[in-house]
Amino acid sequence: MSDNRILIFDTTLRDGEQSPGATMSLSEKVRMAHQLELLGVDIIEAGFAAASPGDFEAVSAIAREVGSVRVASLARSVEADIDKAAEAVRHAKNSRIHIFLATSPLHMEYKLRKKPEEVLAMTEKAVKHAASCTKDVEFSCEDASRSDLDFLLEVCKVAIASGATTLNIPDTVGYAQPEEFAERIAFLKSRLPADSPVVLSVHCHNDLGLGVANTLAALKAGARQVEVTVGGIGERAGNAALEEIIMALTVRRAYYNFSTNIDTRQIYPTARLLSRIIGQPIARNKPVVGANAFAHESGIHQAGVLSNPQTYEIMTPDSIGLPSNAIVMGKHSGRNALKSKLETMGYSLDTEQLDVVFGAVKRLADKKNEIFDEDIEALVIEEVYRIPDKYRLVHLAIHSADTGVPPTAMLVMDVEGERHQQAGFGVGPVDAIFKTIDAVIGRTPKLEQYSVHAVTGGTDAQGEVTVRLSEDERSSIGRGADPDVLVASARAYLNALNRLDNARKSAATARS
Repeated sequence: MSDNRILIFDTTLRDGEQSPGATMSLSEKVRMAHQLELLGVDIIEAGFAAASPGDFEAVSAIAREVGSVRVASLARSVEADIDKAAEAVRHAKNSRIHIFLATSPLHMEYKLRKKPEEVLAMTEKAVKHAASCTKDVEFSCEDASRSDLDFLLEVCKVAIASGATTLNIPDTVGYAQPEEFAERIAFLKSRLPADSPVVLSVHCHNDLGLGVANTLAALKAGARQVEVTVGGIGERAGNAALEEIIMALTVRRAYYNFSTNIDTRQIYPTARLLSRIIGQPIARNKPVVGANAFAHESGIHQAGVLSNPQTYEIMTPDSIGLPSNAIVMGKHSGRNALKSKLETMGYSLDTEQLDVVFGAVKRLADKKNEIFDEDIEALVIEEVYRIPDKYRLVHLAIHSADTGVPPTAMLVMDVEGERHQQAGFGVGPVDAIFKTIDAVIGRTPKLEQYSVHAVTGGTDAQGEVTVRLSEDERSSIGRGADPDVLVASARAYLNALNRLDNARKSAATARS
């Protein structure tokens, strides 16, 4: 690998999923992994195999499904975790075991309850065991930005001598500042064995809004792998955002002189897919992929852009794969045309899945004249990549026009294959829908969030609804899309209920 080649280690499916409300089903994780491979990341951290049966299954499935991209599983520095990780990634064409151990005085004393010499011994034992399972071992010094520098260097040397091929220096709690973090990386780079092929990596959190800045500073100081997530999702304030780092390296190529394997035209489709999977809309002011990133309201800015886009745009919408919203399908479009369109969008569906989406496109075409890429994408997520339905909406009717009559929801639901009919009242039509569903299932989960946004422009646009429910100390996000916002609301509520039940089943399986 050339010295200016930067490896992209994506942890959207592991650290990113720890973001509140960002839980994904198995099929959604596999779909996201395929998109990350299309994007061109070098390593996918698929999960923490020892954390739960669900995590193990997801890591194993991704290891089987993807091609040449390297698949990693996180593990604590204990043999049982390492063995579980090794088993989960064994079917991957290229695999990695990523182990971590705290190295800061604070963590060693209060979390590990270990002395520094014990941590050194644990490092040696864990890395040697991981190296006996795979030739690619990454070792992370947890809370490295608050670790004693000399001790950090000592731990890194022990890890290298024991077989680590990548050393990760994480800013675990987002504490570092760009200049001091760069100095820390430069110090390690200059003092580690010169003949070692080990790669220095960084994993920066965004608690002070410096995740991207710290990552870029570390690259200039000698790091050659970055650990990132799509959209910057992750614990607390999140991680360094993949799209921001990639476009910084792209737009300022002459300054950084680094290269990656990323296809930047897949950045927006990847961000959009993640947004739909986790039910969290992309913020309008989000750098690179937000709706305002290429919008200009100021008259002076508009005049400049019309004269020459480079006056106020340092990158083009096309460079990140932002669609032009060209109409792509209609009621007379054929199955082959849909298949071809889906392939250009990065979806490879089997015959049965294609038939399902084709039918959904035809039904949507009867409701709206113009079908855009975003509409098709919403249908694919809704029809193909949803979790198995325990609760499914069959029919919904709303009555809310008469003055003085409470809004009424009349619905037909399928509950594990059995039909149920129910009607109920509410303060408004959405309230009536949710209360009627609660009456059918005999439960009253707490509604923590309800939001609506349009999938595309136009008065006939599909409405995309996101809800967050909590029950028994668990929470889940559900989403639904339909030209009728009330139908979308019902679908989103049921999707959240299905996810709650799925989480409950996974927890029960783990206990057994």
